[in-house]
Amino acid sequence: MATFLYRLGRGAFRRRGLVALLWVALLFAAGFGAATAAAPTSGSFSIPGTEAQKAFDVLDKKFPGMAADGATARIVVKAPAGAKVTDPGPKAEVEKIVNGLKTGPGAEQVASVANPYEVQAVSQDGSTTYISAKYTVSGMELKDATRDALKESGDGAKAAGLNVQIGGDALMVAPETGSGEIIGILVAAIVLVITFGSLVAAGLPLLTAIIGVGIGVSSITALADVLDLGNTTATLATMIGLAVGIDYALFIVSRYRAELADGRDRDEAAGRATGTAGSAVVFAGLTVVIALVGLAVVNIPMLTKMGVAAAGTVVIAVLVALTLVPAILGFAGKKVLPAGERSKLFGKGKPASEKKANGGTRWARFVLRRPVMVLLAGVIGLGVIAVPASKLEMGLPDDGAQPVSTTQRQAYDLLSEGFGPGFNGPLMVVVDGNKALADSTVDRIKGLEGVAAVMPPTPNEAGDASVITVIPKDRPSSTHTEELVHEIRDGSGDDVLVTGATAMNIDFSQKMNDALLPYLALVVGLAFLLLMLVFRSILVPLKAALGFLLSVVAALGAVVAVFQWGWLGSVFGVEQTGPIMSMMPIFMVGVVFGLAMDYEVFLVTRMREAYVHGERPGQAVVTGFQYSARVVVAAAVIMIAVFAGFLGASDQMVKMIGFGLAVAVFFDAFVVRMAIVPAVLALLGHKAWWLPKWLDRMLPNVDVEGESLRKHLAAGSPQGEGPDKDRELVNA
Repeated sequence: MATFLYRLGRGAFRRRGLVALLWVALLFAAGFGAATAAAPTSGSFSIPGTEAQKAFDVLDKKFPGMAADGATARIVVKAPAGAKVTDPGPKAEVEKIVNGLKTGPGAEQVASVANPYEVQAVSQDGSTTYISAKYTVSGMELKDATRDALKESGDGAKAAGLNVQIGGDALMVAPETGSGEIIGILVAAIVLVITFGSLVAAGLPLLTAIIGVGIGVSSITALADVLDLGNTTATLATMIGLAVGIDYALFIVSRYRAELADGRDRDEAAGRATGTAGSAVVFAGLTVVIALVGLAVVNIPMLTKMGVAAAGTVVIAVLVALTLVPAILGFAGKKVLPAGERSKLFGKGKPASEKKANGGTRWARFVLRRPVMVLLAGVIGLGVIAVPASKLEMGLPDDGAQPVSTTQRQAYDLLSEGFGPGFNGPLMVVVDGNKALADSTVDRIKGLEGVAAVMPPTPNEAGDASVITVIPKDRPSSTHTEELVHEIRDGSGDDVLVTGATAMNIDFSQKMNDALLPYLALVVGLAFLLLMLVFRSILVPLKAALGFLLSVVAALGAVVAVFQWGWLGSVFGVEQTGPIMSMMPIFMVGVVFGLAMDYEVFLVTRMREAYVHGERPGQAVVTGFQYSARVVVAAAVIMIAVFAGFLGASDQMVKMIGFGLAVAVFFDAFVVRMAIVPAVLALLGHKAWWLPKWLDRMLPNVDVEGESLRKHLAAGSPQGEGPDKDRELVNA
């Protein structure tokens, strides 16, 4: 592999004009496809195999005009002190809202609007009422005119002195991330400048990463309508693509500069950098692809599509790093180096630079002197932080998790005050049978302890199915409501199904929880085999996998402490504590695993390379840190800055994702990879690189460390050029 990538990188450097032209052409082609394609929708959401999904399927069949999966809205109206919503004035204003939604702008997307006075949706004290509106499409597919009409529907009532607030997923919009993302990119640029000491070298990883992400995201946008990709797919692909794109380019540029420092010609340095660091990039990219494609284990089509699309962007990032980065290095010339090094390296004689001790060298020697202390400090520290993860409660966010300043949260609170907390999460019981079955189901549900109210059955036109609305006593995200859902299901047959947003959230959380261990086993198992090929070792991949699990569990512990328990909540802008988003653990595993293996492969591959070339285990660790520590630290700081940028988002769940990913990268890069890994390698010595002879013979030799490449180049002139040299490499 190293020999093939050497030729690929050297060829891209020499034919840089053609390579750059091809990538620019791909970018324009993808951009044209995105510009002419239909706008992406929210994507269809289904959870195969769950009762809630089966109930939705029955509703689609037996109630075709119901729009069961359409967006919903609740316009909550509260009369001023001393008045009631049943008084003539407030009642007239409420009915104006009902008529406006039925006939006003965006009415073509409205499936139904319930008059609260006809369905008895008035609180016992007469102070509060609510209007239920149902739409034909999901919240993300609503037209701007429809959403604006909903937002403005209560303006007249507000002017008349009524308190009008709106809740429901009809107001769902893409969350605003504020200026956090821009700040993250600026931090990345500053870190790259400090790392390389050259504006050109710093800008190169950013440029190539943006080109790769542009092609990937544009392709996703162009295919979104055809493949039914949700609008969040492009967001995930952007985040992952930028992360790995910057990392991979950073690794190759750093190795290129090291080869120049050893006196190589520029094209030779580009070839060797691609052959060695490029090999690490290929296998690091494969681990990310495994983690993302592995989301198919969850068996939720939306997640599977998101994972495959993001994996495609990672593949593009790898190809960009192996071809476009060497090509742009050819255009950059001497400017890829700091001004102080250019004359020395490109002057007469081109003397090779001497190895100098740096911060990475000093830290590695410190760890080698005290490996047990460093290992215990790292493991115990992360173990303590991980303790809160044992109390993890998973769920999906509702309007109760919104900031108190939002109309959704205020509508949620008004409903809880006027009708009880269960009105914010009604259950929909679908009876696939005649009226007698529906009536008996109502009688049984009324006898359950956690039920606040049961509405009369609503039959379909054929009379062979009914819908029963059940109001729980407790809020949607409470464990009592979850227990009620299970009680209704356990006492019913196959013809009685529980669904609705609350039941769907419960089923989704359960499915994610059930899939976590199989997903971990698949991802970590396949990555273990892949890393065994890379490092020709059993203990090094095992240590890498265990270290990753430790950092992820510690990060989950930090998320639970801040977002579930409220510790330091004010520091991170947490306005409302609650369950951790059910997708968070698997999402964190997938994203952080890819980045963690990036750092592992790049750092330890350098150690493996030094060991194979004759250095003793301890000195190989020092050499790996000397050449790679600064780059790994820079890559980690960049990713932490990018993820921390999400803390400025308006949405609580986006804050949680940003915090969790930033903390996980910090733990994995600085505690696991920079402390625990060298400590374990120091204690293992030669045993770290042990592989049974029978297994060594079975495994293909991918030569990531470039030993065969070194032998091929040593056999002839390492600076040789032309077809004869290429033919020699091919024959070898």
